[in-house]
Amino acid sequence: MSDIATLYGGLIGKSKADFAHSGCPYISYRNVFDNMAADLSGKDRVLIGEGERQKAVRQGDLLFTGSSENREETAMSSVVVDEPSEVTYLNSFSIGARWSDSKLFDPRFTKHLFRSARMRAQLVRTSMGVTRFNVSKEALKKILVPIIPLSVQGEIADVLDDFDALVNDLSSGLPAEIAARRQQYEYYRDRLLTFPEKK
Repeated sequence: MSDIATLYGGLIGKSKADFAHSGCPYISYRNVFDNMAADLSGKDRVLIGEGERQKAVRQGDLLFTGSSENREETAMSSVVVDEPSEVTYLNSFSIGARWSDSKLFDPRFTKHLFRSARMRAQLVRTSMGVTRFNVSKEALKKILVPIIPLSVQGEIADVLDDFDALVNDLSSGLPAEIAARRQQYEYYRDRLLTFPEKK
């Protein structure tokens, strides 16, 4: 990693009062943890004073959670797939990686790559602790990252994006389908089990 990327930290010098409903967008720990592609909707906001030297994220940046209570959940990754529409920062409990060559990786590919079992096995080993596990930047710099041609990355990303969309459509569509079938069952059950009253 250290041969092809520079690591950076998230927000520094911020108090709870700085995290408000106004200010600049930032990518929260939860956002990184929950999303392969960082959610850039800007719902999380932080006040940034004039002259503050904070590091903004860019398209293609790879983001990691910096700690966890569970070792298996450390260094979860997310990727800034699209160019942020406004200056966006990274939460202080996270770590960013910026490729030395922006044409080295397709962000759509890296979002899948760093969530794969092989990469997760390496990433989990970058954390140390007993009750709270923290990612070591020095260990993170040593992980091995496969580099394949961009055209192949694009093909892999297309397949995995399609599959991911299918799975997510199924998980949102199945409850609706189940509800419709339940309603259909109840309709026929009630019709079939309604007998005419004897006079």
